[in-house]
Amino acid sequence: MTEINLIEPSFEAALKAIERATDLPPQKRAQWASALRQIAKALDRPMECLPARWTAARFPIERLHHAEVGCNAKTLANQKSNVKAALRWFANETAVPSRGAPLSPAWQMLRGKITDRRGRARLSGLMRYCSARGIAPAAVEEGVMDLFMRYRAETTALATNAAARRAIARAWNACSATIEGWPSQQLVEPPVKAAIGPAWEDFPEGLRRDIIAHLDGMTARKRRLNGKRLRPCKPSTVKTRRAELLAAVRLAVRLGIPIESLTSLHALIHPDVSERVIDAYWVEDGEEPRVYTIDLGWKFLAIARQLGTFAAGELERLDDIRASLEIHRRGGMTEKNLAMIRQVLSDGVWERVCELPVLLMRQARLHREHAPVKAAVTAQIAVGIAILLFAPVRLANLCSIRLDENLTKPGGNGTSYVLSFPHYDVKNRVDLVCPFDDELTLLINEYIHDYRPILLRGSNEPWLFPGEAGGHKTNNTFSEQITERVVTATGLFLTVHQFRHAAAAIWLKHHPGDYETPRRVLGHRSIQTTIRFYCGLETIQANTMFGNVIRGLMKSETEDA
Repeated sequence: MTEINLIEPSFEAALKAIERATDLPPQKRAQWASALRQIAKALDRPMECLPARWTAARFPIERLHHAEVGCNAKTLANQKSNVKAALRWFANETAVPSRGAPLSPAWQMLRGKITDRRGRARLSGLMRYCSARGIAPAAVEEGVMDLFMRYRAETTALATNAAARRAIARAWNACSATIEGWPSQQLVEPPVKAAIGPAWEDFPEGLRRDIIAHLDGMTARKRRLNGKRLRPCKPSTVKTRRAELLAAVRLAVRLGIPIESLTSLHALIHPDVSERVIDAYWVEDGEEPRVYTIDLGWKFLAIARQLGTFAAGELERLDDIRASLEIHRRGGMTEKNLAMIRQVLSDGVWERVCELPVLLMRQARLHREHAPVKAAVTAQIAVGIAILLFAPVRLANLCSIRLDENLTKPGGNGTSYVLSFPHYDVKNRVDLVCPFDDELTLLINEYIHDYRPILLRGSNEPWLFPGEAGGHKTNNTFSEQITERVVTATGLFLTVHQFRHAAAAIWLKHHPGDYETPRRVLGHRSIQTTIRFYCGLETIQANTMFGNVIRGLMKSETEDA
């Protein structure tokens, strides 16, 4: 990749201007210069590559977190403030345009003809880029757009995906069609993946009836043949299934299958139709099918078995389709979770999370007298995070902890707590028992005696985390509060469920190959589940260990020399 050269003044230019300025007090010059250097270091970018314009630098600078930078919150806030002041001073001194490079006369004339404010905003960056590069309006084509989108990705925090490019191309094409003197060439608009096809009302009545019956069945309580009771599906699961079936119908119609022939769910799931639908998804995915496509295989087979209207040979064909997809299923976690794990395994990050319960409880004590509710909520979050650190249970179990039922002291008063859930209260029907140590017991006791009564609001229910309107605290509220406190204090975006992934990662970092312990901690029924999810973490640890060996050899060679 070739180096990106800025089309406007950089941090380095601003620094030199500040150091030469005789009208600035020496202390301000020193503060601004130091702030520019420190912020550039925090952004991990050379000063020559950072635009000296606050509107360009603002978003990446505001995303900096004091814990990740390695200073306290006040120091980072002062540095951000000084950079903002320095860049605004520099703009006034050197006439830096607030929105980027100045426009050439040709581009200035075209921009003045745009009456739509949104269209003008979408084209502004492209115009300024072309002006600075000496590209005339008539020369704008796909190659110029490629260069501009690359420059935009390298130097700004603005989106550079297909949607962003489509918005720019549409604005350009609209101007070309309506503004006199605008270049006639059109830009390619990346296509939109939209739900194209018949509306729900246009589906055959029998198909609509079957889909409704299938979705209703997902919410009903059922038992397997062995008598095991199955939980009804969550509303979000039912909503997703409906969207999948409707998308399959619309894709089938686009493939040339008449909507009139899809008279029932049986007709849609039939292998003659479903195989064509899945193949079309696979072609769109590329060489490897996406998880969405792979999952359709077993979902279609499951629906067919539930319907009970398929012949043995047809079920066998559906099972073959499912098997052909399953061999492409990759184990392990999503890229989003892997990115979080890489942060967790970085030096000092998880330590900051582990320190958070104690820090939050200190904050609660400070607020207890003058803001009792605020203090109680802070203490509640402190205990929630502490429990997740020692017992990474699922969100539903965390919120529904009952005193003297799930959280008990089997040894009597003066002993430590034990957190337990019977198998019928756990998602995969595994008993969970988590003994807590004395320090965590003291933290929970302080919350229960000093803060929980404030949150009960006159109620006498046994929830460890009582909610505002009776019952226990809602899952969404508690999850959002925990995530917000973690990211505010540490810079790590961590959901409640991701505590489970982090726990496995931390254990495997210190005990490579020991999958049995995280299996028991996380409550997996099968060790294969644990291995499938977390086997990729050993690659990270193995490469770290290998790097340490190589570094040790390098040091040995240096010492021998």
